[in-house]
Amino acid sequence: MEMSFRWYGHDDPVTLKNIRQIPGMKGIVTAVYDIPVGQPWPLERIEKLKADVEAEGLHISVIESVPVHEDIKLGKPTRDKYIAAYKETLVNLGKAGIPVVCYNFMPVFDWTRSQLDYELPDGSTALIFKQEDIDRMDPISGELSLPGWDSSYTKEGLTTLFEEYKEVDEEKLWENLEYFIKAIMPTAEAAGVKMAIHPDDPPYSIFGLPRIITGGEALNRFIKLYDSEYNGVTLCVGSFASDPKNDAVAILKDMLAKKRVNFVHARNVKLTGGKSFEESAHLSEMGSIDMYEVVKACVDYDFQGAIRPDHGRMIWGETGRPGYGLYDRALGATYLNGLYEACVKAKKAAEAKA
Repeated sequence: MEMSFRWYGHDDPVTLKNIRQIPGMKGIVTAVYDIPVGQPWPLERIEKLKADVEAEGLHISVIESVPVHEDIKLGKPTRDKYIAAYKETLVNLGKAGIPVVCYNFMPVFDWTRSQLDYELPDGSTALIFKQEDIDRMDPISGELSLPGWDSSYTKEGLTTLFEEYKEVDEEKLWENLEYFIKAIMPTAEAAGVKMAIHPDDPPYSIFGLPRIITGGEALNRFIKLYDSEYNGVTLCVGSFASDPKNDAVAILKDMLAKKRVNFVHARNVKLTGGKSFEESAHLSEMGSIDMYEVVKACVDYDFQGAIRPDHGRMIWGETGRPGYGLYDRALGATYLNGLYEACVKAKKAAEAKA
């Protein structure tokens, strides 16, 4: 298991120098952020990004993400040209030695929250999802904008997209995902790039849009679309646990046993009733996920991929990109490293006694 950290490039107030000073930190999770969705990433841009990271004594563990164009998700006739561009990017990532790509298949919007600066009892601020607030929001009005969203949409463009998605139910979205997976996976395998689909966040329909990567049953259907360890998942325990119906640790163990976990997001959330939740500190007792069991599962199944402390609170007066400050995520990484060391030593001790 390799500890990694999300970095949003040179505009990120959290610098590579900051990240390198976190004990046990080895990998960077990043992307080329200024190329429009649907265009291929030039090899020289990837190599420049890689060189910048390596110059600070780190390396790129995962690209998060290479966005999937909406025409692919909608199954439009134009999807093939965007799939060709996606494959070109994968080839170039392979040439640069990038091992994993995280991506998602969420229509229109990436991760969604109702508030980005909710004050917790300890005075820190966190991302939260209140179902009743989301139900009252009109995303087309532009009243809600989050860091994970594509900001290039105009109001008119969003209106058109929502109209188009009225013709796409969950089964149609599954068909479009299958078409995409079967098109890209031979290229990914040949390039040596493992794919890691991220679950829908949160893992249920919002704003009337279909969502399909929502739990254990969905993941098992997904991995059957293309039978290869290169067709894997980003096991984001926080995303899955946001739905009270999901047992995130059980889902993790199932995918680890099937060797389909290519990346792990370790985020804790506190369920607050219905489908509402708060993002919490990583410590198990602060949320609804047993992070010890998450790390223990990774050790028990000898997971060798990257794990990163996902969304952190804003603490100690820090300001910056919501969910992606330095301090709380650094605390999370240190906590995860401590759990990892304890689990590894316990496993070795048990094996020595056997």
